[in-house]
Amino acid sequence: MKIALPVNNKSDDTDICVSFGRTPYLMIYDTQTKQSHFFDNAAADSPGGAGIKTAQFVADQGVEAVLTPRCGENSAQVLKAAGVKLYKTTGDSAAGEIEKFAAGGLAELNDIHPGFHGHGGR
Repeated sequence: MKIALPVNNKSDDTDICVSFGRTPYLMIYDTQTKQSHFFDNAAADSPGGAGIKTAQFVADQGVEAVLTPRCGENSAQVLKAAGVKLYKTTGDSAAGEIEKFAAGGLAELNDIHPGFHGHGGR
């Protein structure tokens, strides 16, 4: 299974970025191979639609779950339409959140905010 996390740096010990759509990097972790791949988020500095673009990129990578502290409604709609589940992170490093997810310790993210729509959010 592939999972995606919004992260602040390109390393396994990075912390989670609070903004999904405007995260500087995306970490995609394969639970079978235990390998991480990092991608620059091309949408991070978009004047608008960053969440939608980021969500579409994640869906295009074949990701089945996103681990994030929060998610805007536009991003959530794209991810849900692609069959991607959202899980709420609790503040650990990316590696810590992956461990929690693997152990079934993360709740589904149901508190979707309306989005920042050009107002930042980082």
